[in-house]
Amino acid sequence: MATLQEKLITPIAAESTTPNNKITVVGVGQVGMACAISILGKGLCDELALVDVLEDKLKGEMMDLQHGSLFLQTHKIVADKDYAVTANSKIVVVTAGVRQQEGESRLNLVQRNVNVFKFIIPQIMKYSPNCTILVVSNPVDILTYVTWKLSGLPKHRVIGSGCNLDSARFRHLMAEKLGIHPTSCHGWILGEHGDSSVAVWSGVNVAGVSLQELNPAMGTDRDSENWKEVHKLVVDSAYEVIKLKGYTNWAIGFSVADLIESMLKNLCRVHPVSTMVKGMYGIDNEVFLSLPCVLSASGLTSVINQKLKDEEVAQLKKSADTLWSIQKDLKDL
Repeated sequence: MATLQEKLITPIAAESTTPNNKITVVGVGQVGMACAISILGKGLCDELALVDVLEDKLKGEMMDLQHGSLFLQTHKIVADKDYAVTANSKIVVVTAGVRQQEGESRLNLVQRNVNVFKFIIPQIMKYSPNCTILVVSNPVDILTYVTWKLSGLPKHRVIGSGCNLDSARFRHLMAEKLGIHPTSCHGWILGEHGDSSVAVWSGVNVAGVSLQELNPAMGTDRDSENWKEVHKLVVDSAYEVIKLKGYTNWAIGFSVADLIESMLKNLCRVHPVSTMVKGMYGIDNEVFLSLPCVLSASGLTSVINQKLKDEEVAQLKKSADTLWSIQKDLKDL
């Protein structure tokens, strides 16, 4: 006896069982779910997989998203604590790890999260050996290095979300001060995603007009307008948000979807993301720092050689030294 489905639907060809643009999010905490909702909102994937160790939370988040399927362009949303559910992912977003506490520096988090990654990364590679991994967990630069080491992937397929969000915060704050939209205010935060990040004041411009040419003291202690405060606000902003609401999630979610869009749509846009910088700007150690990078379907395909002033290069090297001083002591890599 034919089922209702068989009476209703006449098959013409076998359905494809392999997704074209599958994205996995590892970790369904506040950041992981903000990434998931931002990815779904942009319609970037045909399948979204969620993984976590908390089974009830995981199932609840999956069901909640599935119930919104009518309003989304994503055909399939799956979740499991077994990494088999992540098979054939094009991009894997890693947000798992222990959360940063109020007043805790990102670098303090490190060894606790390294131990988490030693379980996660081999599982990802087992089921999606051809994926690109986007690391979001903090301290992101060191954990991107850890991921690169543990995964065995080439460096163009291991990317840290890095200073993409810091630069967005920078542009927002400067644009607010100037009374224009952030997309019309161009500026870059490079180096460590965190306390030793570098504001490239020499490159800040609006419509091609260098702001440092208009105010040569911009970004220095001599500046009567105190633009340097903007960079301080960028560095402090995560701590401020954590103090107010307990965590940061929405802006990093938007930032991650922005990076994924550049890769899946092969847009070749330039983003400040964390990549291996050994051999650049006189940096000798294997550290990951944010530089302006081109993101395409192949991953991180090139780095833009930004003309930095001597003091900016010195700050970048200091950023690298800060990370290396911690990285060199990491165990079991």
